[in-house]
Amino acid sequence: MAFTFSVKDTYRQAVEAASGGKQTVLYDDKGNPSIMNIIPKLSYKDVGLSDSTKALPAFVVDDADRPEVFVGTYMAMVHDGRAYSLPGQVPKVHTNMDQAIAYCRAKGPGWHCMTNAEYAAIALWCKKNGYYPRGNNNYGSDHAYPHEKCRPGTVGSDGRINLGLTGSGPNSWTHDGTPNGIYGLNGDALEWATGLRIYNGEIQILAGNNAAKNSADLTAGSAEWKAILPDGTLVAPGTEGTLKIDIVGGVPKIMTTVTTTTTSEYPNTLFKSLAVGDGIAIPDLMKALALFPSDNSDHGEDRFYARNDGEKCFYRGGYWPDTSSAGVFSLDGYHPRSSSSGGVGFRPAYIVL
Repeated sequence: MAFTFSVKDTYRQAVEAASGGKQTVLYDDKGNPSIMNIIPKLSYKDVGLSDSTKALPAFVVDDADRPEVFVGTYMAMVHDGRAYSLPGQVPKVHTNMDQAIAYCRAKGPGWHCMTNAEYAAIALWCKKNGYYPRGNNNYGSDHAYPHEKCRPGTVGSDGRINLGLTGSGPNSWTHDGTPNGIYGLNGDALEWATGLRIYNGEIQILAGNNAAKNSADLTAGSAEWKAILPDGTLVAPGTEGTLKIDIVGGVPKIMTTVTTTTTSEYPNTLFKSLAVGDGIAIPDLMKALALFPSDNSDHGEDRFYARNDGEKCFYRGGYWPDTSSAGVFSLDGYHPRSSSSGGVGFRPAYIVL
């Protein structure tokens, strides 16, 4: 039976009651369940970016505000060609970005691979509320709290835990530190964050959360990609003066021109230390997408990684050996969309379209 908001069942009722309404069960068009966290609409003011009550990009589709987004409580597992958010599973890895998008869209209208805008909204909520989730960032445990462990999902040739079973960590591993939060945002496996890329150094996005649309064209040649001017205006790629990633002294830096293109190096910096060229403004949009630190206060030890040769897409979160560099603000832009490895997964999300 296809999911509708008017239908209640005992499973959904039990999950909603147990979580105090923070979680629910959504069904795809085959009637199969996923456990999802409900994220009510957040404004720039809600997360401390400005006094504006304008909705964060995660809650805007086709220029219209959406009251909420539904985020998979767990990283995706795949059954019958579809992504599901369920506890006690081995996350699906060895999945390139286009495959991850297809696994999520196969579930029906509104289902999508979690977007960068959605990851950013959660990261900013965590910062505003003073809680950074821990996780499997040191072979089955948290590097700073080694007594916190997960159940093994996969084990390396050295006998150490790699992936953990979804939801098997302690409460401190959720985005809000409760048993009903979102698991796995710090470590375990990197996660594709759609709707964001670097193309020959230029930072490009889809407007708002349009990447969540089933009809969104996320291909390399899509006309939906937009570049960003320093005042936050979205313009056609290649427009003069757009924000770009340059490599200065071996470190990524936000500029409006590219002077150094990497081809094999791996430039990175602490996210909180990401620098910008003299006289270049950083618009609130960049901060709302967690592409630049929101202020000078702490953003953990999360790192920003980027290369600027050709098309580079993004992962978030870090994976099991990343220790302190993993976290909700961790952003990895080294790899093409075709990248696939045992340390890269994804997460399903849903929005009413």
